[in-house]
Amino acid sequence: MSIESFRACIGRASEPVKNEVEKGAIRKFAAAIGDPNPLYRDEAAGGGRLLAPPTFSRTFDYGRVPGLELPRAGLIHAGQEFEYFRPIYSGDVLYCHTRLADVFEKEGRLGRMVFLVFEMEAQDEDGNPVVRQKSTVICREAGD
Repeated sequence: MSIESFRACIGRASEPVKNEVEKGAIRKFAAAIGDPNPLYRDEAAGGGRLLAPPTFSRTFDYGRVPGLELPRAGLIHAGQEFEYFRPIYSGDVLYCHTRLADVFEKEGRLGRMVFLVFEMEAQDEDGNPVVRQKSTVICREAGD
């Protein structure tokens, strides 16, 4: 995809995707990041629900931006920011979407790089924001 093709997708958003937060997924995520906090593993410690670790929302399905085709190779994760509005617990049902917010180019030691900035949001069933994320991806294989 050329940079012009990426730029044509700026402002496009995925359809909301329903995500159900499962206890097993929280426990596996906590184990994977090596965090022994009992709030992530023991329901009794969390008042009957498990608390999701701070970056757990990265595992949600946010859908795909229509018309945006990312290459299978040459992508580099360049950054992630999170803004939380409330904690995420097991049993939560969240609707998630992503939007391509910006596209820009930079020259580096390895040549031209295209930066894609995505904004993602998870909302509860009442439409209230739970977490917003900003993710930057570097695409080194973008054509002209």
